[in-house]
Amino acid sequence: MSAIPEVADPHRSTSQLTDNLNYISITADRTPLSAELREFWRYRELLYFLVWRDVKVRYKQTLLGAAWAVLQPLLTMVVFSLFFGKLAGVSSEDLPYPLFTLAALVPWTLFASGLTQASNSLVASQDLLKKIYFPRMFVPLASLLSCVIDFAGASIFLVAMAYWYGVTLKAQLACIAPLTLVTLVAASGAGLMFAALNVRYRDIQHVVPYLVQIWLFASPVAYSGHMLPRKWQFVYACPSPKLCEAINLVE
Repeated sequence: MSAIPEVADPHRSTSQLTDNLNYISITADRTPLSAELREFWRYRELLYFLVWRDVKVRYKQTLLGAAWAVLQPLLTMVVFSLFFGKLAGVSSEDLPYPLFTLAALVPWTLFASGLTQASNSLVASQDLLKKIYFPRMFVPLASLLSCVIDFAGASIFLVAMAYWYGVTLKAQLACIAPLTLVTLVAASGAGLMFAALNVRYRDIQHVVPYLVQIWLFASPVAYSGHMLPRKWQFVYACPSPKLCEAINLVE
């Protein structure tokens, strides 16, 4: 004897219909930090492939390829040297002005590029996020870490330019690594915040580029930090200007 399908009664109330349904409540749990770190370690190879994917996509179908990692700070240095060094006569602390500003532009480019790309990463990878599970933090972190490769290439060019100007590298060179790490932490914190906000409010993708431009001129990149009055020194509270000010390869 076959079962007769039940016909829905249109006179039944909504509450009676929903009483027979099973609900699953999804809430954020309080996962210990150790468990989160173990999960990150378990997916560490995925982070590597995400970083490599971002690097390949960035320079795909480009004529100059990875040379843009050096050309971006180099071209900005040329503009700053012309307008701030020649026309405005900004002091460069007894250093060649191109070398002075390039030493700050290299870490600044790392901070600005990492912040901008991380803030747009979740929206750009929304199709991937809907298909499989992995730590969502990996997406903005991969966008940020892909900028480290560009930073390494630009740093090599900076060292070569210092020798070309006859500038002797000093012990302060050892401080670049920890200060760069601080800049990465600052860029990742701001990038994660803006990435989360960008998912909810798409205006963030238009706000971040203007914020980065304002932040550039608020940082001692084209000028020495000693030119700023003491009452405005609070502007240097963020690690990026601190890094720009601290990377002085010579006295």
